[in-house]
Amino acid sequence: MTDFWKTLKGPFFVLAPMEDVTDTVFREVVLSVSSPERLRVLVTEFTSVDGLCHPKGRDAVVHRLMVNSSERELLEKSGVFLLAQIWGSDPEKFYQASRFIADNYHFDGIDINMGCPADKIVKQGACAALIGQNTLAAEIIEATRKGSSLPVSVKTRTGIREHITGSWISHLLSCKVSAITLHARTRQMMSLKAADWEQVKIAAEIRDSIDPGIRIIGNGDVENYRQGILLSEHTGADGIMVGRGIFANPWFFSAEPDEHRVSAKLNLLEKHILLYASTWKDTRNYNILKRFFKIYVHGFDGAASLRARLMESVSAGEAMAAIHHFRS
Repeated sequence: MTDFWKTLKGPFFVLAPMEDVTDTVFREVVLSVSSPERLRVLVTEFTSVDGLCHPKGRDAVVHRLMVNSSERELLEKSGVFLLAQIWGSDPEKFYQASRFIADNYHFDGIDINMGCPADKIVKQGACAALIGQNTLAAEIIEATRKGSSLPVSVKTRTGIREHITGSWISHLLSCKVSAITLHARTRQMMSLKAADWEQVKIAAEIRDSIDPGIRIIGNGDVENYRQGILLSEHTGADGIMVGRGIFANPWFFSAEPDEHRVSAKLNLLEKHILLYASTWKDTRNYNILKRFFKIYVHGFDGAASLRARLMESVSAGEAMAAIHHFRS
């Protein structure tokens, strides 16, 4: 299979994987208002390899890999790539999960999470706990590569308690991954301290000396498209990953932003609500949808009262009624 990473021209942008956020519904909503020359890669929510490798556990996690037919149509039309992100600590399960994904889904690559700082995950020896565990990390990457012909990338951080960017990134580069996304914080920093983009610059410089063909993507505190371009120019990163920035503006990747128009915000919110309801029906908690309301309902007269009504809603129907009442 062709490694799509080699076809991307920098600087390119990636929507970060986020728990209970970047499901097929939200990815499609963002994609629908993005310019394909700006947004080039999407990533699923992270999926447990332990869950994928057990028939009973699989039922609890496969929704994270779901891709709506409408999202697939948009992806193919725009030429945007989609990665499946997986996490765990057992190389054999990474092999099995990679094989399962390749046999049952249509993804453009597999991304390994070596950066999530959550205590419950780290205590399992996974994600950020893998930083500095060179032998195990290499075994996981190799197992994932052997499981399928899909290109493999890694998303990680600069260290656990202190930056070890030089040694850690050098090791990952030696594992011959296609791309490395570096969240410019240590695990201990969580998201409480500002991202240190000088660490991304260090990573890009090391890449240039070891293997210029591997893509480096920087991540952390990118608030707008222009800032991302400047950070790419400063650090030498090929790409920029955007996480929380999308919550401030769903039109983050649009060349013709429409976020200041109230009607545009409400239209996109309605699209999100209806798509969420038709996609998940009763299989996912409606309250998950509520975390998105502030993305659309802010910065205009009456926004606070509308948002309050939306937060009180218990169904998509009630939410749509609240919006209709606001419009009338």
